[in-house]
Amino acid sequence: MSSPTGPASGLPVRMPRPRQPGRHRRPEPVAAPEGAPALVLAVPGAPSTTTRGLAEEVVSIARSELPGLDARIGYVDGEEDATVTSFPEFPSLGSVLVHAAAQRAARVERARAAAAEAGEAAPVAPQEGPVAVVVPLLAGPDSALMDRIRQAVVGSGAAAELTDVLGPHPLLAEALHVRLSEAGLARADRARLFTVATAADGIVLATVGGEEAVQAAGITGMLLAARLAVPVMAAALDQEGAIAATAEQLRGSGSAQLALAPYVIGPELDAGLLDAAAKEAGCSVAEPLGPYPAIGKLALSKYTTALGIAPQQPSGAPVH
Repeated sequence: MSSPTGPASGLPVRMPRPRQPGRHRRPEPVAAPEGAPALVLAVPGAPSTTTRGLAEEVVSIARSELPGLDARIGYVDGEEDATVTSFPEFPSLGSVLVHAAAQRAARVERARAAAAEAGEAAPVAPQEGPVAVVVPLLAGPDSALMDRIRQAVVGSGAAAELTDVLGPHPLLAEALHVRLSEAGLARADRARLFTVATAADGIVLATVGGEEAVQAAGITGMLLAARLAVPVMAAALDQEGAIAATAEQLRGSGSAQLALAPYVIGPELDAGLLDAAAKEAGCSVAEPLGPYPAIGKLALSKYTTALGIAPQQPSGAPVH
């Protein structure tokens, strides 16, 4: 039996589990600092309920990785809200930034009023740093879209920082692999000793944004080729005939069964463009990256890097 001072002699005593030392120690959970800037996801393309659902999934993933994160969605082609008193269904990026700045100003005023009421002599200084970090929902570079996002940030007048696009990154190669396997165009696991009858022996990696985007997609393409052990070539969906020409190049080098892997998240893609390109090239096509978990993790990584805070990093070293 146990006594008031502890277990009886001879019984085992449960001790607290010691903290695991070294690099294998489980990382302590990190939360967003109080008053941290908002993460504003800049969503390209025509706003729709489908686009909003995708963006909401991405920010939900980011919030789950960093508790307390203030994550918002702004649409590059969204509706303006000059009064900042109520939001339209698809608020523009500029409106979201103006609203974030107004909320910070209101917080500062409330803090000053509280300090004055408490009889504190020193006024509360305005909060320093950006009110928001804008993360473009783009897998690769698109100079035209980035210019529009940059103009929206500047035009809002808010102190906001704009990050780079999400790729290239090994996690995007993983996402492409998963989308191909979901379409039956690649093995889900390279270690399994079975074949997929419809597996492609050549991949056209389709992107948007012109030649700069093609060059950047080529880096992720090399990582995908290493995963699948098949040739991968990047081409631009927004350059007429580029997808078909790349498909012919792959066929000329010995690939017989091709697949089109969209290196796009989805909202930046014009309706029908992907299917038309796949039909012209005679390729099966996988789904866009969409709200794959890596997208939310990479968006958060851009945010935390911009602010110098460090939650657990996405697995896979980034590619520069």
